[in-house]
Amino acid sequence: MKWNLRWVAARRDIWRPAQLLGAFQEVGFNPSLSKVAALWSNKPVTVRLEDLDLICAALQCSVADLMEAETVAAAQDRKSEAPRAVGQTGAVRPVPRPSSGGRRRALPPN
Repeated sequence: MKWNLRWVAARRDIWRPAQLLGAFQEVGFNPSLSKVAALWSNKPVTVRLEDLDLICAALQCSVADLMEAETVAAAQDRKSEAPRAVGQTGAVRPVPRPSSGGRRRALPPN
């Protein structure tokens, strides 16, 4: 999902999180300024449905304006890429731990 809060807010001439907080308070939504700033700067991992409803009421938009579905092919491409170390061109291989040389671990003190 693509989070379009800044774009939707800009259509209402809102350019800062403090201005967005004022718009939220007009409809009875009273989050903290830090929560508003987090919504403003990042794509949220979760949003409560009642909060989403109040955000849409404050910005006079729909949920479809706030969130835009990304194509499934793009998401699948990202999953198929294996994680690699920086500068590594070949396959990622685990490095074995050095053995203890046959010694047993010491018991913890009583």
